[in-house]
Amino acid sequence: MENRLNIIDEKENIIGEDTRENIHSQGLLHREVWVWFYNSKGEIIFQYRGKNKDTFANLLDATVNGHVELGESYEDAVIRETKEETDISISLDSIKSTEKIRGEFYDPIINKTNNIIRAVYIYKYDGEIKDLKVEVGEGLGFEIYPIEKIFNISDEQKKKFVPQIFDEKSLEVFREIKELI
Repeated sequence: MENRLNIIDEKENIIGEDTRENIHSQGLLHREVWVWFYNSKGEIIFQYRGKNKDTFANLLDATVNGHVELGESYEDAVIRETKEETDISISLDSIKSTEKIRGEFYDPIINKTNNIIRAVYIYKYDGEIKDLKVEVGEGLGFEIYPIEKIFNISDEQKKKFVPQIFDEKSLEVFREIKELI
């Protein structure tokens, strides 16, 4: 059976469901989560998206990025996705919810739109990057960036990242992380 997701309206009411493929092909509004891992050294951990991802393949993204599945809350998705994508078990009291981001991101390479309301969370991780386990087929590995570098990155370097990393709402999340360090 194909992976199915809820379709939502602007107020996050569930108004239907469809396959992930159809949702992205038609640009239908759905829910996602981001979890940003940061450490005491002032670094952010990014994950390379897999080569076969249906949007923004081979680009750096949030440490954890995933869809909210049928019947799940944002928090359920955060716990599940974090375990799947890093093999780290987290609890709700170990993460901080920052904000929800409304976005519509078009990937011209594959002609698909990711139309989302994304709940964003942050998690302090002082373990080793080598201890994070990539989900087979979903990611390619992890990379650490000093948070200061994110605010001073060149246009050429930005091409390694999913575009929404550098929109103002995402940068606001990095500012919040910077204050916690």
